[in-house]
Amino acid sequence: MWAGWRSGYVDDLAAVGRESRDDAECVFCRIMASDCPDDETFVLWRGRSCLAILNAYPYTNGHLMVMPMRHVGDLAELEPSETSELWAGVQASMGAIMAAYQPEGMNMGANLGKAAGAGVPGHLHVHCLPRWSGDTNFVTSIASLRVLPETLATSHEKLLAAWPQNL
Repeated sequence: MWAGWRSGYVDDLAAVGRESRDDAECVFCRIMASDCPDDETFVLWRGRSCLAILNAYPYTNGHLMVMPMRHVGDLAELEPSETSELWAGVQASMGAIMAAYQPEGMNMGANLGKAAGAGVPGHLHVHCLPRWSGDTNFVTSIASLRVLPETLATSHEKLLAAWPQNL
């Protein structure tokens, strides 16, 4: 299955190296520090201390992450204002996903630490994604492959259009 639109992201990760993703040079920090426009980095929302961004390796279309802008890996390390804004961002994300995709269900959660499956363990992030009955099938199970019917750019447009304006 063709997923050429993801090769730039994969190449960028390989250039930095997987070991450095724990430190201040993590992929999230590099995106936030870049001068690239949000429609190129797929940032959906920027608050005072947190942001929402599409997942470059989505399980389903609309899979996004909410995270503090500060490089922090543990919920206990968040300032109260960061905690409040993080959860407001999660709530807004879930509403935008519901409006844009009308899913049958939702997944929301965080993998804290490498042992828990965190892909970027040094930078806390909360996954929010729509789910439908039957959205996983044999392809994921036997080929470690996901079938996504739209590009990240299309997901970005849909979610931006559904994003709450009062956040």
